[in-house]
Amino acid sequence: MNAEAVNPASSGPVTPPATGAATPAAPRRKARPRIDLRRLGRAALLGPAARDRLPDAISHVVEAHRAHHPDADLDPLRRAYLLAESSHRGQMRKSGEPYITHPLAVTLILAELGAETTTLTASLLHDTVEDTDVTLDQVGDQFGAEVRYLVDGVTKLEKVDYGAAAEPETFRKMLVATGNDVRVMSIKLADRLHNMRTLGVMRQEKQERIAKVTRDVLIPLAERLGVQALKSELEDLVFAVLHPEEHAHTRELIAENAARADDPLATVADEVRKVLRDAGITAEVLIRPRHFVSVHRVSRKRGPLSGADFGRLLVLVQEDADCYAVLGELHTCMTPVVSEFKDFIAVPKFNLYQSLHTAVARAQDGQVIEVLIRTHQMHKVAEAGVVALGNPYATPAEEQGAGDGERADPTRPGWLSRLLDWQRGAPDPDTFWSTLREDLAQDREITVFRPDGGTLGLPDGATCVDAAYAQYGEDAHAAMGAYVNGRLATMSTVLRDGDTVQLLMGQDPASEPSREWLEHAHTPAARIAIQRRLAARPAPAPADAEDVPRERPAAPAREPDAPAPRPASGGPAARPEPADVLVDRPGATVRLARCCTPVPPDEITGFAVRGGVVTVHRAECAVVARMKSGGRPEVGVRWGETSECRVTLLAESFGRPHLLADLTEAMALEGAEIISATVEPPDRQRVRHSYTVLLPDAARLPALMRAMRDVAGVYDVSRAQPQPTGA
Repeated sequence: MNAEAVNPASSGPVTPPATGAATPAAPRRKARPRIDLRRLGRAALLGPAARDRLPDAISHVVEAHRAHHPDADLDPLRRAYLLAESSHRGQMRKSGEPYITHPLAVTLILAELGAETTTLTASLLHDTVEDTDVTLDQVGDQFGAEVRYLVDGVTKLEKVDYGAAAEPETFRKMLVATGNDVRVMSIKLADRLHNMRTLGVMRQEKQERIAKVTRDVLIPLAERLGVQALKSELEDLVFAVLHPEEHAHTRELIAENAARADDPLATVADEVRKVLRDAGITAEVLIRPRHFVSVHRVSRKRGPLSGADFGRLLVLVQEDADCYAVLGELHTCMTPVVSEFKDFIAVPKFNLYQSLHTAVARAQDGQVIEVLIRTHQMHKVAEAGVVALGNPYATPAEEQGAGDGERADPTRPGWLSRLLDWQRGAPDPDTFWSTLREDLAQDREITVFRPDGGTLGLPDGATCVDAAYAQYGEDAHAAMGAYVNGRLATMSTVLRDGDTVQLLMGQDPASEPSREWLEHAHTPAARIAIQRRLAARPAPAPADAEDVPRERPAAPAREPDAPAPRPASGGPAARPEPADVLVDRPGATVRLARCCTPVPPDEITGFAVRGGVVTVHRAECAVVARMKSGGRPEVGVRWGETSECRVTLLAESFGRPHLLADLTEAMALEGAEIISATVEPPDRQRVRHSYTVLLPDAARLPALMRAMRDVAGVYDVSRAQPQPTGA
């Protein structure tokens, strides 16, 4: 069964582990309603109510639902409860309550957040398919396709079928379903919250396992979906399970603060009310106590806490303009802490959160009071997140027009789209599970802009590598560099919020990413794509360090009038090969040395290395002298009749916008195919580029180098010089 055990039975209602929401140590915080499981159990055991009459057991849900949706049709709730009660009848939770109390409690959580009727209907039925004989088809027939989809989305996969992969694959299934309807994850979060509230009689090791998954996966998802009310309570419940000693210490701090005679928060709240009343601004000023984890974090950051550290002031107004009016009055009449000001109204967070954050200092003792300013609607969204958006199908698709990059539809945020993209490429459940946790651990997001005005949402710390794969997917293997805010940058450059990024792409469809990119890939999508491409193209067999990783059988020496081999016909056109080299060892494999990149008509020589490979060097290469001095015999080599050549060119230039694009365009016009390219970080506005290119005719090399020099800003182009490294 989905729901787990509760605390040992006591003489009163079953209560969760102590948190800031229910402890007398924080009397100013409005207590979240708790469902009376014993009363519901008695109501459930009475059986279904008369036809068309709402059962007493769902009176809590109906009352909470009507507070947000007074005109809602309650008949689906009545029918869903009757089906859930009859199908779960006889099933008990490990604490002894009838099992129906669990879906009722989950539904009440969602009703309090303002979920619409369809979500509540699916919540009442969310365990029926998993734990009873009710089928999805029956749910669909009686309640419609939407409810069927939601129930299916939160139904676990069977361990019998999936074994150890059942949990990660269940989460993968839920996330895919959430991509089409975020209400799936809303139900899952409420389900986990009630199970965490009633975790007390589980074995300690199972409590810890459930708490860790909640911490690593569900709490970050609650944060990303903006459901702050669920996230805060889940954090406190996990804190109590995984860190009981620190939880107890934090509880003592909150209790000590509650026992103090003076309360700076209450004093400043009265002052703020007077300031706003005198200014003619209608506002509600509340004290918002911090929850346990928040107090713990503040105490670790600031050391001993003052009374003002245990909460913040919340100012609620009607209109957006009123928020800024409140801010102006506070900063005029009180001493503002300028460094603490943040405007999340003009620039909302990626999880829909909007609010003004500021802080003011008390004149008496210098204590700093944090203040949140938002409208009532902003507050509803801040607490309930996507749950407050209601039915995602309600708005016509044409009004939700999603462009490139971040989706305009708030029920399918960009981070979720990216998560769904990379999960398809995860090769196995273990990789998906570990990568999901890593992805969700990145709790801050940045927005970068493309030259066409589009945007890319990326996690904090993302690089140009991540931007390339976010924009181009698998085609990002051909990325060569980027302009960041108009300046040439390497692929490893870390991006900042608000940067403008123009990616520079090569034209070779067979391009491969650098293995070094894995060190700079911050997003799962980039890492998985790079790993998959590299796995499909294994590293070449060991050979000398300077050898080019392209190899092919050398053409055997042939008579001067013998015809050259013809390429096989049929199929896609083959990529041009480097210039032919004739070797005095028939059947040997040849490689052009990367240290000097010989091309026709360079004078060349060869040496046999490991694996029967013959490496070909320019005669003046420094490696040649070392090989000879080491006693390694030369192998006779000469250029064949074909004229293709592969060469590495070095370009030195001044940095300017669009330089790299102009340079690569000039090379393409000369018929050069860019195989690989590297761009060093700018040094005093000077940039060094290295290009390995394939030319259909070696005779074009001088013209190519002239064309590159003619590009504005380029002051030198040269062949790669022989390096003094060993072979």
